[in-house]
Amino acid sequence: MEHRARKRFGQNFLSDPNIIRKIVDAIRPLPDDLMVEIGPGLGALTEPLLERLEHLHVVEIDRDLIARLHQRWMPERLSVHQGDALKFDFGALATDGRALRIVGNLPYNISTPILFHLAQCADKVRDMTFMLQKEVVMRMVAEAGSEAYGRLSVMLQYRFHMERLFDVPPGAFRPVPKVMSSIVRMIPLPAEQLTARDQALLGEVVAAAFGQRRKTMRNTLRNYLGEADFAALGIDPGLRAERLAVADYVAIANYLADR
Repeated sequence: MEHRARKRFGQNFLSDPNIIRKIVDAIRPLPDDLMVEIGPGLGALTEPLLERLEHLHVVEIDRDLIARLHQRWMPERLSVHQGDALKFDFGALATDGRALRIVGNLPYNISTPILFHLAQCADKVRDMTFMLQKEVVMRMVAEAGSEAYGRLSVMLQYRFHMERLFDVPPGAFRPVPKVMSSIVRMIPLPAEQLTARDQALLGEVVAAAFGQRRKTMRNTLRNYLGEADFAALGIDPGLRAERLAVADYVAIANYLADR
């Protein structure tokens, strides 16, 4: 029986064999990798991944799809975790000292919260390769000063090295989405490069700065910094949030943490 894509789960199933091969080649799975796929769906990526892996974990929310996965693969090859990826403890899978490799065609309706959720377990991750809406990927990799640069750019670039690999056209999916997709690779940065003394405070400052994009830092951060503070930091309070580099936000957060 054919599975109908469910809008509430943001389902668009990958169906182009050439694109699937290209994605798996970009992931480069090795037999003993500890890999987890988010949202395996109808198994378009799952099957070619299992051709190269000894074992794969998948996280799926749709019960009908879970039943299909159980029918196709034995538990010694495929561990199926039923649940919402936004609440799933990915770090708990990294039990034997091996770093996790996380892959998937992420549901576009929850892509930003899922990326923030995954960033929390980055210390247990080797790399992540995702398919996302192209617009989201452009925001993830955007440079300071560009229109796409925002809270997502700063918070992810603080934690990861990111690379947009290639685009995936709408015709590669069933049903066909209205948007272009892109493949992005995220590699966690080493601990010594994470210099924010209070990451929650960094997140708070960045959220405040980008909360009203058209206003200057003098206005958006007025609850945190006065003119003398901006002068001490060497930051022009007349700039807008997108003009500041990731390092500037880290400097502000550390200045506030020390105060």
